[in-house]
Amino acid sequence: MRVLHTADWHLGQRFISGHERTDEHRHFLHWLVATVREHAVEILVIAGDVFDSGSPSNQALELYYDFLLQMQSTECRDIVVVGGNHDSPATLNAPARLLRHLRVHVVGCVPDCFEDQVLILNDAAGQPGLVVCAVPFLRDRDVRLSVPGETAEEREARLKQGIADHYARIAEVEHVWQLKANGLPVLATGHLYAAGAAPSDSERTIHVGNLGQVTAEHFPEIFDYVALGHLHRPQRVGGREHIRYSGSPIALSFSEIDHGKEVLLLDFAGGKLATLVALAVPGTRRLLRFHGELDEVLGLLVAYDNTGYLLPAWVDVEVRSELTQLEVAEALLKVIQDLDRKHVEVLARRHLRLVKLRPLGEAAGDEPPLTPSLHDFTERQVFAQRLENEPEAGRAELLAAFDELLEGMPHA
Repeated sequence: MRVLHTADWHLGQRFISGHERTDEHRHFLHWLVATVREHAVEILVIAGDVFDSGSPSNQALELYYDFLLQMQSTECRDIVVVGGNHDSPATLNAPARLLRHLRVHVVGCVPDCFEDQVLILNDAAGQPGLVVCAVPFLRDRDVRLSVPGETAEEREARLKQGIADHYARIAEVEHVWQLKANGLPVLATGHLYAAGAAPSDSERTIHVGNLGQVTAEHFPEIFDYVALGHLHRPQRVGGREHIRYSGSPIALSFSEIDHGKEVLLLDFAGGKLATLVALAVPGTRRLLRFHGELDEVLGLLVAYDNTGYLLPAWVDVEVRSELTQLEVAEALLKVIQDLDRKHVEVLARRHLRLVKLRPLGEAAGDEPPLTPSLHDFTERQVFAQRLENEPEAGRAELLAAFDELLEGMPHA
């Protein structure tokens, strides 16, 4: 049985200043269909965050449904889609009964019937070939009950235990252990933040999931492979080869410019995972950071060569200079106006001004400090700095509440 694992498409994402990612996603999905066909993939698993928003645009929905339609011309028999923290369960689940006729299995949230998360997928001969425990993003209400007056530490411990219990319970479903005993491999999905994994700044902090305290040990040994989503960097969990984040197929922020993008091709044989191969996703647009002195940044902009990429590069510019904001802006604009928009486009600009003031007696050659811009901080970092004025005893609980509000914003 051959399976392909992908996640975190974030269809409909709007980048800085509202720039659409539609063309990049369209190229990826066309490549994915061709890859499924080339490698004779039998099952495709999408581990959450199909969309970037709970209210995806018409373009994003069209990309999704057009992809599912194109997949019908491949040898792929089944597609498994689970909801992520960015997805609206209602949006994903609405066409689920219809999509089931196309062998697209959608689990947007934990279903009313717990065992509906267990899918038994047939092989080419029409016999059961793979068990999929299709666990979506677990929300607070799915894994614990609120306890009045509990501390932040107690709350996090209950969340971690709730997630562990969910996976333990699904491993104990009769169909799962019986078919495993009969020699069928078992694959589980998840959309969470596991301990030791490396996030990027494009991932909103997930409160449910204990902020990184879920470990490899929380996944029962009955799982031959765990297909994870949420973190955009491809990586293993706890050094385990069979517990993997596939990562996002395109760079979703400037912090991901050095991340290789990939999907994971799995072969199951003899009731277990036999081989795992990472397939590199070809990039269609480069995200770049040009940071440095004004002359250095201007030189990088002028010299940039976009050969090999279908779409113009998007650049984040940060200038360190003793000049004023206006002087730096004028110098940048002169160069930017002459750039070929088919090759490079500046989306973000920041100016860190070198402050000349220094205490009396300090040597003139000493390095002056830099004045950071508000754009250099995330929402969470700004709130954390605000909490420095609050009593230390209550900071952790306030920060946890802020994380939960931040996480809930896409669904509001």
